[in-house]
Amino acid sequence: MSKAEILVSGATGRTGGVAIDTLLKMDKRVRAYVRKDGEEAASLRKKGVEIAIGDFTDIDAIHAAMQGVRSAYFLHPISPGIVQASAFFAQAAKEAGVATIVNMSQISARRNSKSNAARDHWVSERVFDWSGVPTTHLRPTFFADWLVYPHFAKEIWANKRIEFPFGKGRHAPISTDDQGRVIAHILNAPEGHGGKIYPLHGPREMDHYEIAAAMSDVLGAKISYSPLSIEEFRQRMEQTYKFNPFLVQHLCEVAQDYQNGVFAGTNDVVEKVTGEPPLSIPDFVARNRTAFV
Repeated sequence: MSKAEILVSGATGRTGGVAIDTLLKMDKRVRAYVRKDGEEAASLRKKGVEIAIGDFTDIDAIHAAMQGVRSAYFLHPISPGIVQASAFFAQAAKEAGVATIVNMSQISARRNSKSNAARDHWVSERVFDWSGVPTTHLRPTFFADWLVYPHFAKEIWANKRIEFPFGKGRHAPISTDDQGRVIAHILNAPEGHGGKIYPLHGPREMDHYEIAAAMSDVLGAKISYSPLSIEEFRQRMEQTYKFNPFLVQHLCEVAQDYQNGVFAGTNDVVEKVTGEPPLSIPDFVARNRTAFV
């Protein structure tokens, strides 16, 4: 491994994949850190991406993947283990002389969060800060992509109804495409971003009644919003979606955060970092129409 200058973990996921595509358009040499050498890794190779195999429990594999790169993206799934993974990633980066890290956190990350995952994200941020490797923490609000996740999109279209436990709360949905572009631009030109915490928002704060109306206009079918209680949503996640207990606990607690305004707000970070404004909900739904019809 001698050519790549940027390392991207989560390379087969949404934000990492967009970051890689954006970096390749910039003619940057990219290395992807993936858990196994399968079809997705082969697809990345065809694009000209180097592949490093390993996971976040193997500091030696992370260290090997870091060799020769100047910036790295850290993305951990919503699952236990992020604090140790962050320590391994930060230490490996420090040993390898990596100049900057972009860390995917979440807007609900805080010391007193009742979500185990959100609290762990906050500790993860502090681990990167302690390491001394300049790190940019990204804290996105709820993704616009919630609307097109397979579990949810099928139900929304079949029932012509959004059923989430968000009450009358508001947020400015942000797409993973926009997050990926932010990640790529900071990895490529990190000057001035180290040590910063960036909340990431879409262009317009909306409640889910407004989101449903926007979807109706784009899809040409009446979509309504029918709020669930958090307990109703918990039962659906456990019984219908079969989500694991760690994820269920997180989503229930951040649903309450959402109702309390933690996910609200908007800003111009996406446009300032990338030079382009983020996608609106109508544009996002139009771009992802095939998820519904």
